[in-house]
Amino acid sequence: MRGFSITIGAVIAIVIVGVLVLIGLPTYNVYSKQMQGKAAYEQAVQDRRIRVLEAQAALDSATLTAQAEIARARGANEANRIMAEALGGPDNYLRWSYIHMLEETAGKPGREIIYIPTEAGMPILEAGRRPAQ
Repeated sequence: MRGFSITIGAVIAIVIVGVLVLIGLPTYNVYSKQMQGKAAYEQAVQDRRIRVLEAQAALDSATLTAQAEIARARGANEANRIMAEALGGPDNYLRWSYIHMLEETAGKPGREIIYIPTEAGMPILEAGRRPAQ
């Protein structure tokens, strides 16, 4: 009889485990899907936050770049104004600027300049330029 009671106990245990599996598996699947949904939602929220932060960083960068460019332009404007005043006006500044450009480009390949005096004392700039033969 003892062997029979172990068998009945084993069958009852198997039935109980089976019932628990049949009840617990669908519940676990629902729980698992809920957790996957929450994880996907949190991932989407995090991705959105990252995109917002990247956009804010790009905006900040563009703003600072614009401010730096404005400051550079103001500095160049002030430097040009001071130089023009020191040289006696805008015409003399342009003449000095042209001479300075000639000094910087002198001797560079493909740069041949012929000076021709005119009535105004200024050379004719690159008039009748022809390629070298």
